[in-house]
Amino acid sequence: MTQDDPYGTTRRPSGRFDEHAALASEVISILKDRQVVGPSGARQIAVDYLVRVVTTRVDFDAALVLEEMSAYRLTHDALIDLYIPKAAEHLGDMWMTSDLDFASVTVGAMRLQALLGEAAHGLTRVHTDHSDTPHALVVVPEAEQHFLGASVVAAQLRRLGCDVGISINESSAHLLGRVEYDRPDMVLFSCARASALETIRRSVKKIRQLGDVPPVLALGGPCAVIAETTRDQTGVDLVTNTAKDVVGFVTKRKKALGRR
Repeated sequence: MTQDDPYGTTRRPSGRFDEHAALASEVISILKDRQVVGPSGARQIAVDYLVRVVTTRVDFDAALVLEEMSAYRLTHDALIDLYIPKAAEHLGDMWMTSDLDFASVTVGAMRLQALLGEAAHGLTRVHTDHSDTPHALVVVPEAEQHFLGASVVAAQLRRLGCDVGISINESSAHLLGRVEYDRPDMVLFSCARASALETIRRSVKKIRQLGDVPPVLALGGPCAVIAETTRDQTGVDLVTNTAKDVVGFVTKRKKALGRR
């Protein structure tokens, strides 16, 4: 007499089991793709979560979201430098594809702004000699509507030990007055549309006429990467989306002027 197998006979997986296994495999594959670090250095799964929070959550609490993002092992620096700008870029893309209306994009951007302010409280600044603190002015040109990118740059500059002011949509006369009175070491223009480049060119020309040693003039934003001729077109000293590049340029110029 044969002995019964207590675990039952071996059978081929049922069709339903195959379907579940295929679905599980697909989910795992998607999750792996989302964990991949993109060219910007940001993990897509964290960017997706942030976009979802700022666009769908009814009761938004920036401090709570900042705490939630720590589950992805993100520093405040990473949020400011990578994830908040990347989330803002996604909001813009969703507006262009009509996946979000303008009101939703505006609310999302304001929430990212609040999160930026919350993250900036936890920044570790570079300790500098306060008698030689670099002064920076971040400028959103006349007729430009964006503000989040300029706020990100300002936060980065403060982390680098700079004293930072922000000029948003001021007239050319007011901007020149601020530069002449404050005498910043650097002026950084944030440009989102090519149509603003002519306004920036005129401002740059007038700022250079204010004194013997004008501030370092820099241009950043989406327009910084769409045209190789942007620097010559506007007359700025450098075109970059990295605040550290501008501070480094200022430091090198100060050393060069000190050797004269």
